Amino acid sequence: MSYAAYKMMHWPTGIENCASGFITHCGADFAPQIPLVPSDDLETEWPAKKGIGPIPNLVVTAGNVLEVYAVRVQEEEDGKGSRSPVEAKRGGFMAGVSGASLELICHYKLHGNVETMAILPVGGGDNQKKRDSIILAFRDAKISILEFDDSIYGLRVSSMHCFEGPEWQYLKRGRESFSRGPLVKVDPQGRCGGVLVYDMQMMILKAAQAGYGLVGDDEANAFEATKSARVESSYVISLRDLDMKHIKDFTFVYGYIEPVMVILHEQELTWAGRISWKHHTCVISALSISTTLKQHPLIWSAINLPHDAYKLIAVPSPIGGVLVISANALHYHSQSASCVLALNSFTVPIDISQDMPRSNFNVELDAANATWLSHDVAMLSAKTGELLLLTLVYDGRVVQRLELSKSRASVLTSGMVTIGSSFFFLGSRLGDSLLVQYTCGLGASSGSSGYVKEEAGDIEGGLPSTKRLRRSSSDALQDIVTGEELSLHSSAPNISESVQKTFSFAVRDSLVNVGPLKDFSYGLRINADPNAAGIAKQSNYELVCCSGHGKNGALCILQQSIRPELITEVELPGCKGIWTVYHKNARGHNSDAAKMSSDDDEYHAYLIISLESRTMVLETGELLGEVTESVDYYVQGSTVAAGNLFGRRRVVQVFARGARVLDGSYMTQDISLGAPSSDSTSPTDSSVVASASIADPYVLLRMTDGSVQLLVGDPSTCTISVSIPSIFDSSKGKISACTLYHDKGPEPWLRKTSTDAWLSTGLGEAIDGADGALPDLGDIYCVVCYESGSLEIFEVPSYKCLFSVDKFTSGKTYLADTFVRETSKDCQDVKNQGFEEIASNANKETRQSMKIVDLAMHRWAGQFSRPYLFGMLADGTLLCYHAYLFEIQDNTPEVEEGVSLQDSVNISSTSTSRLRNLRFVRVPLETYTREEASAVSPCQRFSVFKNIGGYQGLFLSGSRPTWFMVCRERLRIHPQLCDGSIVAFAVLHNVNCNHGLIYVTSQGFLKICQLPSVSSYDNYWPVQKIPLRGTPHQVTYYAEKNLYPIIVSVPVVKPLNQVISSIVDQEIGHQIELDNSTSDEFNKTYTTEEFEVRILEPETGGPWQTRATISMQNSENALTVRMVTLHNSKTNENEILLAIGTAYVQGEDVAARGRILLFSIGKNDESSPITVTEVYSKELKGAISALASLQGHLLIASGPKVILHKWTGSELNGVAFYDAPPLYVVSLNIVKNFVLVGDIHKSIYFLSWKEQGAQLNLLAKDFGNLDCFSTEFLIDGSTLSLVVSDEQKNIQIFYYAPKMSESWKGQKLLSRAEFHVGAHITKFLRLQMLPTFSDRSGSATGSDKTNRFALLFGTLDGSIGCIAPLEEITFRRLQTLQKRLVDAVPHIAGLNPRSFRQFQSNGKAHRPGPDNMIDCELLFHYEMLPLEEQLEIAQQIGTTRAQILTNLNDLSLGTSFL
Repeated sequence: MSYAAYKMMHWPTGIENCASGFITHCGADFAPQIPLVPSDDLETEWPAKKGIGPIPNLVVTAGNVLEVYAVRVQEEEDGKGSRSPVEAKRGGFMAGVSGASLELICHYKLHGNVETMAILPVGGGDNQKKRDSIILAFRDAKISILEFDDSIYGLRVSSMHCFEGPEWQYLKRGRESFSRGPLVKVDPQGRCGGVLVYDMQMMILKAAQAGYGLVGDDEANAFEATKSARVESSYVISLRDLDMKHIKDFTFVYGYIEPVMVILHEQELTWAGRISWKHHTCVISALSISTTLKQHPLIWSAINLPHDAYKLIAVPSPIGGVLVISANALHYHSQSASCVLALNSFTVPIDISQDMPRSNFNVELDAANATWLSHDVAMLSAKTGELLLLTLVYDGRVVQRLELSKSRASVLTSGMVTIGSSFFFLGSRLGDSLLVQYTCGLGASSGSSGYVKEEAGDIEGGLPSTKRLRRSSSDALQDIVTGEELSLHSSAPNISESVQKTFSFAVRDSLVNVGPLKDFSYGLRINADPNAAGIAKQSNYELVCCSGHGKNGALCILQQSIRPELITEVELPGCKGIWTVYHKNARGHNSDAAKMSSDDDEYHAYLIISLESRTMVLETGELLGEVTESVDYYVQGSTVAAGNLFGRRRVVQVFARGARVLDGSYMTQDISLGAPSSDSTSPTDSSVVASASIADPYVLLRMTDGSVQLLVGDPSTCTISVSIPSIFDSSKGKISACTLYHDKGPEPWLRKTSTDAWLSTGLGEAIDGADGALPDLGDIYCVVCYESGSLEIFEVPSYKCLFSVDKFTSGKTYLADTFVRETSKDCQDVKNQGFEEIASNANKETRQSMKIVDLAMHRWAGQFSRPYLFGMLADGTLLCYHAYLFEIQDNTPEVEEGVSLQDSVNISSTSTSRLRNLRFVRVPLETYTREEASAVSPCQRFSVFKNIGGYQGLFLSGSRPTWFMVCRERLRIHPQLCDGSIVAFAVLHNVNCNHGLIYVTSQGFLKICQLPSVSSYDNYWPVQKIPLRGTPHQVTYYAEKNLYPIIVSVPVVKPLNQVISSIVDQEIGHQIELDNSTSDEFNKTYTTEEFEVRILEPETGGPWQTRATISMQNSENALTVRMVTLHNSKTNENEILLAIGTAYVQGEDVAARGRILLFSIGKNDESSPITVTEVYSKELKGAISALASLQGHLLIASGPKVILHKWTGSELNGVAFYDAPPLYVVSLNIVKNFVLVGDIHKSIYFLSWKEQGAQLNLLAKDFGNLDCFSTEFLIDGSTLSLVVSDEQKNIQIFYYAPKMSESWKGQKLLSRAEFHVGAHITKFLRLQMLPTFSDRSGSATGSDKTNRFALLFGTLDGSIGCIAPLEEITFRRLQTLQKRLVDAVPHIAGLNPRSFRQFQSNGKAHRPGPDNMIDCELLFHYEMLPLEEQLEIAQQIGTTRAQILTNLNDLSLGTSFL
């Protein structure tokens, strides 16, 4: 019996819902800064300076991921110094804004897919101090309302409404399956919301009015001036009772005293064969909703809307009313007026006599999205990606006509939303989502000026400056070429004769999307290392994925681990550390502006390498030359740290017994740090420098005996002096780690968190005497962690304690200053006792392993950035915290009491100067695999980098080196596996290595590298997108020649009669043409897909080259492409051929046919072109939908048959067939002589092939009706299981057991496990699992472990995960833990992981299978729990924390592919 684990590795990226609202700040705060306002004088400037006004947040959902963003705007007159090198600007300059970007506020992975989302706005008028809330709806009828809580800097549930379960069963009216999940819409004034569930029940959510509501909450949060919109109650309206049957859409309209809901429904259904008689079947009805009386009278309605109307859009005040969108027409209706616009020649008028106004170009709107740019102009996006502007021409409140004009082409959208008054967001599942700024001009004069401005932007967009190309996504890149697309820029404004408004657009930011992943293959990277072994070998590979659709189609090259591009490497054994330093001459005294601009591009001067017993110094000029002999550096022993002081004018070098200050190569000061000579007894003598942290102009040293010394620099003389802070001599115990934090930037961040006094006096006066000398450098703080586990932050050099946390090591979710938290004096003692108890209970968990061995705190560049705090525990656990600001109000008397009870603390000093508004929230690090305790070396180091290849972040060296990149205030975690463990790391920027890096591997190689620039690292995995300008369908890998054959289809628009004549037989075709050749008929066009197979070759650095193209015939679709190994029976040799299976798509009147094509691909040497020669082609009955090679034979699924063919070198001859009733085979998998066939409706078949009798035999099948998407074999030692994914987003694992009685003598496949993934899995890939740490230690037995394969899968949401086999004992342990975690972890939005992972059958009969699959998405919450809870849960389930963490770690290591 085998057990499996489900694990996500790359979360969904295809955006399905987007909305905007004031979530983290209210509309009254003009500055889009989060809850804080910088200072009074600044605030008055903001609105005046830019006409942008308050900018709401953007909320997006992708699959089960919810993200909240803030839009950050950079104005033109921003100080140039504050902008980081990373934020390259896109889209030029427009309307006082030089750039805008999205910054992540918070993100959550939910236990359920978000079906629809809406924002519950705060009512108008005086409530501007309130914030909006987010309404999420989940299948089948669950609704959660979330609001932003400043105290936790995240979302929390304000109410939940569930209409499922036995007591609500009657709402389903006996039905089990529903065409769609719940649909949420909200009244624009925020008075109520409506949710359509079960296709016919309307839930009304009544919003709490301002005056009353959840009173208890109000009193508790009396000081919280900002409160979010809340829902007070909900009730049900049965639309069936109002005689509305087939509801398509609904919306709330503007301009009524009570909320008015307009519902679009169809009275009687029609179908394709009846359209010519019955075509206007839709109706809209407007109901006035009275939430207090629970009444809903009908106030107006309109009939005779087209049958294909599907969407309603409420028109904003002052016009009001509603737009009805159908495929071929736009209708406007209000209580008093209506008008219509025909969009193309397929539009049918209600009666023949009537003449409909037409748009002056043809367009189809059958999958449109829309948003309002102003109160009378809507932007629509069509299914081709075109953006259209719809203007309502109105007089007073009466709309006279609709006018449609073309704007630009853009990404294919899944949703669009206007953010504030000058941005809109295009969300997409099929391409990258874009943030666009727009401005609206009136009349021709402003239009022309806009035109000029845009032209300038256009030219700039064409410049292939590397930085610009690197930062922009490939979707945007491919569009620079055409110039017409709305991508990085747009040129001509849209001018239509009567419309006075012109709009200009500039793309400001984009979110990368790799979905939908239709197919992928697993190939070698270009810079693969043939000698790699073990886990390092995995970073030789990459996934090449077919993603996107139509013009957004692309190849995504995904790699889980980073492999830097090597510039040079040197063997250098015994290295302990490396540092690069700058050297500035007297020119450092120049003006600050000059200094700021040159800082980023200044080259490093020296490279210092510390070996075991000596130090080397190299010059980093054109060549790396050793200058150890000619410099005054300390070279007789190893170095502890080196860095720059005094604005890069001096270098400080710290070694075990001293420190030196150098100006270039000359020493200016030497300090010895041994014990003072008076008491040079042996114990104190042994105390030497263990580690050092440098923050200009201070150096903090931690000695081996746990004490601390500070070297204080004097900038005027460029000298340093030793000071031993007395505060650490007290009884607090030894210091286990410490670091300096330099709060740089135009406005130091930590200062804002101290007290309100700072803010009111303005920043200038607030600087006290200590910092007065260096106002431009920001503040410096010292972060200290004691062996007892507590953490404190001090001001340097005064050593006032500003912030302290008890038991930092336990990893609590939120950290706040203990003085603020505590309300009674013995609280602390109790907590400490509890910790002692648990520690003594868990005798395995030594206290030693729970101490912090390394700390780092840093705030990266960016106007709104907040500091991160990293701590490494001795057992390899990494804690990461992100700081945020939460203003505590003073009217809570208990806190003061608590402070006064503290032993002998001076109240006045603590209350004024502590960072009492500082909080930290723990950041989950799911993709980080922690190191095993034994592997952690003492030199485990964090290295902060500010610009490596345009990215900033932190590098963690050690046995599993990892990059932590900070993009949009979010940590992106990318491992680097290619060199095994790394002992030292440094940044290098010089002539030959532009913003690169140096690292030393544990094997003793020093490598100088650069980060590969083609990849974008702002994604779960590094990704490179290669635009194809067509839809990719399938890709396969030809390993011998390193080529990727790929099926691409390109949409082509043709005249309708040409399409019809090609389908129908020729004689009839002529008659058709003669009959219908009216002028109107000629205009009708039809879009068909033309297929081809392109053979691509990977290229370093640029887009991949198409080496050859194989075109398909007219109306022939290529369905599958595979590299197959066939045994040539004539020559007795194996040949590798490219096999293509196709089908002719000619309508339902023509019998299906398909072709099998075989090609040989030749390539003599590197330079010669590829030759593709057709060796065989044959037409067969039925579509050829799947191909595979089985022991040298070719297995072809053609229509309802599976046929095995033998290859003679010129012919394919059938040798065996299987004729069961597959309707259409979606996948064929082969292991040895076993075949797994997956059918679109008939589930799976398990066949075997016998050579001697030439037979394909059915061993067993699944008797259920399963709409299969993808299949694969799961191999665990000697156990073979069959995995299948289906249309309801589930996975099932079957096994073949003919000896079991319930298998009906072996005819039936038995279920081994079932699991709901929540995404459509389109492809499985079987990969051998890697040896894990516990295997290497010899506990494993023989070959059973090695023959173990996991399945990597890709989904239509853009997510990637894997299914990995587990031992029974591990499975049982983790399953017990999973059951505990369902209750132990607070789940966001109140969703239950157990119900989410239940098999979903959508109303079909299904017998539940065994629950033999664990959900790692839930198990990863274990590591995020505080230590005390981890120990307690482990004890409850009868195991240890170490054991659980080892199991989870082994799973991560075993599946760290790519």
